This record gives sequence, structure tokens and C-alpha cells, in this order.
Amino acid sequence: MAKWLKWTINLTILSALIVACGVIYLQSVSNKAVILNCSSELFDRHTQQVNEGKFYLLVDVLISAGNAQINYRYFNLDGSSAGAILMQGEVKSMELNRMTYNVSVKTKTESEDIDKKSWPEHMKYLSYISSLHFSESGRHNLSIEVLDSDTNQDYAVVLFQPSNTVCGCRIVNSRI
Repeated sequence: MAKWLKWTINLTILSALIVACGVIYLQSVSNKAVILNCSSELFDRHTQQVNEGKFYLLVDVLISAGNAQINYRYFNLDGSSAGAILMQGEVKSMELNRMTYNVSVKTKTESEDIDKKSWPEHMKYLSYISSLHFSESGRHNLSIEVLDSDTNQDYAVVLFQPSNTVCGCRIVNSRI
């Protein structure tokens, strides 16, 4: 057998192995879920009362297999629920250089057991802006940008847009 034929066969086998390893690696990376538990304090500077306009926000993020779920939960200072918004959709893109997930939200569920007038201003804004996008295009686009993270401490600072929310997050599971 000619020497060039042996080299061609060896290179073909090596190329196939490299492609197979690449595919396995990409599948293992893309199948790993990102789970963040985030929190922030909300304060409406326009209110006059000491405790009025102050709320706590918890945001749970689950990104897995190209799907995304973002659950905004609002609480009064006494710990009682002030409302919730659950959004579900798909990850449209990931910008690894900016550590940003761009999500296209397909469905949104809002609290109906709490009067909309008593919702925190942030919740009213998030409801309004997402409803506006749903009525125009049938989808609401949002981004989740990791501003800073320390995987050794399981902690990240995350910016949610367009809600203009910066939260401190506990990293439960991540590929950050």
C-alpha cells in the first residue's frame, strides 16, 4: 500500500475523532443548566412614608437546553407576597465575551390574586414593558448579563434588561 494512502486514512480517522470529541464537548456544555437565585431591595424614591415603596425582589433564573425561565417574586417588608411574574421562553443567543444571555419570552404569567394598584412600581413597569412587546411582536426580549462573578464563592452580580434591575445572585449551577 502506498505511503500517501496510509497517511490519508490516518488523517481521515484523526479528523473524525476530533469532530466526534468536539460534538460531545458541545453537547455536554450546552446541556448544563444555569441556575441563579437572585435578590434585590427595591425602593420607590417618590413615596413619602418611611416603609411605603420598599420591597424585596427575588428572581429565579433557570436556563437549560436552550430554554429559559425567569421568575420575578416581589415581597413586602413583612415577608408577605406583593406579586409575581413568571416568564418562559428560549435563549436566542449567548454573548460569551459579555457573559450575556439574550432570551425571547413566549409566555408570561402575572399574579392575579393581588390588586394591580398595590403592585410594586418595578412590577408595574415590568408588566407594562413586557405587555407592550407582546402586543407588538408576540414576544418579549430580555437580556441577562453577568456583570461580575466569583464561582469560588458561588456569587454573581447580574443585570436584567429591560427591567433595569441589578441583583446579587447565588450561583446554584452554572457554566458562567
